[in-house]
Amino acid sequence: MKRIALYTDGACSGNPGPGGWGALLIWGEHRRELNGGEPDTTNNRMELRAVIEGLSAITRREPVTIYTDSIYVMKGVTEWMRGWKAKNWMTAAKKPVKNRDLWEALDAALTGHDVQWQWVKGHAGDPGNERADELAREGIRRS
Repeated sequence: MKRIALYTDGACSGNPGPGGWGALLIWGEHRRELNGGEPDTTNNRMELRAVIEGLSAITRREPVTIYTDSIYVMKGVTEWMRGWKAKNWMTAAKKPVKNRDLWEALDAALTGHDVQWQWVKGHAGDPGNERADELAREGIRRS
């Protein structure tokens, strides 16, 4: 069975400031590029939005590998989210989880997908990550 590769990235000009997100989907010979932006946001919000939008664009129920340079997003899903949900979206320090709206949207977007996470070093020459970064920067210009 083929795996869908989803490369994601978020970018911000200032933090907060104008931001953009980019997602590159690859399935066999098929490629799809997505991006968008917001006029006043943060890098973390754009990293989350990239994964949400990328997953939402997948119409097949094929396994997905998400390639991200965001430790925040990857650890958020694989390590922290279960505890946040159990504590009604509060951190271990009993403070509200930042970006809760997007974490909940990401949690919903993950439903039904067989996902593996792969961290990639940003700006290190990985072609998928580099293209996702370019798409995110295009998103800033359009925001």
